[in-house]
Amino acid sequence: MTTRTPESLQRFEEKLRSQQTLLERNMLTAVKEGRQSNSDDLQDAADLAVQSYQRELMFLQGTQGHTQLTQVRAALERLTDGSFGECQLCGEQIGEKRLEAVPWTPYCISCQEKIENGEIEDPVRAA
Repeated sequence: MTTRTPESLQRFEEKLRSQQTLLERNMLTAVKEGRQSNSDDLQDAADLAVQSYQRELMFLQGTQGHTQLTQVRAALERLTDGSFGECQLCGEQIGEKRLEAVPWTPYCISCQEKIENGEIEDPVRAA
């Protein structure tokens, strides 16, 4: 079992806070762009099709951004309560390299693979 140092926990917190700020900014930009795209009145069928596609893309990006923002906030809560770096399914420590790459992950690589292969249900998405 790896014990995380206060320095490494601080580094993860900084990464998470930076990601949180980026996601919040991106979501606000997407909302503004979505509102602006409604302002054009005179468009032909091709323009309307492109606009519809762009709205769908912004919606998808917003949904994914919201999901990741929720995960980032949950990771910050785990930092506060002392459970950061523990897999939320099996309780094992999440590998340092995995946390470096995806500090908001709630699962170790083994449990993540099981979720992706459909062997177990993702409790975060099920909720």
